[in-house]
Amino acid sequence: MSKSPLIAHDLVRTYGGRRVLDGVSLTAAPGDRIGLIGENGTGKSTLLRLLAGADEPDGGSVVRPPDLGYLHQEMPFDPAATIADVVDDALRESRALLADLDRLSAAMVDDPIGPLEEYGERLDRAQETDAWDADRRAGLVLTGLGLGDVPHDRTLDEISGGQRGRLALAALLIRRPSALLLDEPTNHLDDAAAAFLEEQLSGMPGVVVLASHDRAFLDAVCTDLIDLDPAVEGPTRYGGNYTAYLAAKHAERERWERRFADEQEELAELRRSVAVTAHQVAHGRPARDSEKMGYGATAGRVEQQISRRVRNASRRLDELERVQVRKPPAPLRFRAPVLAAAGAEGLLVSARDLVVPGRLELDRLDVSGNDRLLVTGANGSGKSTLLAVLAGALAAEGEVRRRRGLRIGLLTQDSVFDRPERTAHEVYADVLGPDAVPLRSLGLLGPRDAARPVGELSVGQRRRLALALVLADPPELLLLDEPTNHLSPRLADELEDALGEGPGAIVVASHDRWLRDRWTGRRLDLLS
Repeated sequence: MSKSPLIAHDLVRTYGGRRVLDGVSLTAAPGDRIGLIGENGTGKSTLLRLLAGADEPDGGSVVRPPDLGYLHQEMPFDPAATIADVVDDALRESRALLADLDRLSAAMVDDPIGPLEEYGERLDRAQETDAWDADRRAGLVLTGLGLGDVPHDRTLDEISGGQRGRLALAALLIRRPSALLLDEPTNHLDDAAAAFLEEQLSGMPGVVVLASHDRAFLDAVCTDLIDLDPAVEGPTRYGGNYTAYLAAKHAERERWERRFADEQEELAELRRSVAVTAHQVAHGRPARDSEKMGYGATAGRVEQQISRRVRNASRRLDELERVQVRKPPAPLRFRAPVLAAAGAEGLLVSARDLVVPGRLELDRLDVSGNDRLLVTGANGSGKSTLLAVLAGALAAEGEVRRRRGLRIGLLTQDSVFDRPERTAHEVYADVLGPDAVPLRSLGLLGPRDAARPVGELSVGQRRRLALALVLADPPELLLLDEPTNHLSPRLADELEDALGEGPGAIVVASHDRWLRDRWTGRRLDLLS
């Protein structure tokens, strides 16, 4: 098996004057499955691009295996290429290795020594990639990722974005490189496909480094996690899965806060000591008549003691001010008081015999005043389509009735803004006006990110801005399409808690396994 590690040393990357990565190092040996954890914008995708060689660092270095595989957001194929073309490309190395072994084996009949070294190299590589099983593995992988029934002559521009993402992932699993870099690999996977991917990755002999917000996936797959959120010692590596990470992270935050508080208390005491003690002379009392002959010597000794204490305090103060731990940044906390506003009792939306050809078929759906409805189903079953129809953003055959004057808010999966040069603050003010609830009060974007142009924000940060725009003026019917996508695990937990009882109606479409396991309201499962 491949013994090639993946090593990054002191990586630095700056975008637009902002240092996204500052001295990040990583060593991944074969068998390591490392998850990258952190708030949106902390550099998870940036680190993966640097590790893959898709971007160059401003400082530091990367040593990578020669056959590294990287899950791109966009597939490196022409849109006119077929599924068969992608699969053939993934099988190309295995087939070439087997052909070489046949050729060299035949040559060794006449010359047993000459081709031996090359034969050994090809044999080692074939064993690493399990080349003899590659064609069978291709079929299993396509089926496991939900592509088994898609005709292989379909072109990439004829299949959905989710199917293209799964095909890109399938190509890597078929190829079995000695190092895999995956950015949000479960985004387009249903439960069965996610479980299949977990099994595949857990059996990989090489290096796996992945960034994911899927808490169940991180818990099932990872042997280590690297937290890119601000910490006392910078990015920190934790052994174990996501559950172990949560326990360690909680304890670490408590230690950081306690150390900061202790140092601030000591700094305050040292500053007071230096300022006050220097002015104390012989405890501030005049000499008595009986002490006057020896008063000079006594006062001198007291002043020396005070001077020594002042010098020691000053030295300690200087040292502590140089090395003091910085204040723990206030973590983002989702703070929307309500997600949906109270409306009239009774039905808000009534739908009958809905049909969007090729995308959705639904006989009946009613959503009432304080409803909590979770829409589930496999990819392609019509979850996003249903929300768009309920919002009036997409026409459908059948009948949809909405209460007169009903205010509806829709969070779509794609957060696109017309003017990317505008800051998040400016976009927020443009949409909602000067009297809107302050953006910072919602706890979805930090002050620094809110002041950055939208085009410079990460996908997750843009999505949180879109969520803020919907929640700042709570509608009577809130429609959320995969609301936990691109949210940090903590924010996802807090948003899920806020989806509980409250005014207004909320309809959520989600494949998030943790959200679904905790859901207490109604459910609608769409069959594909």
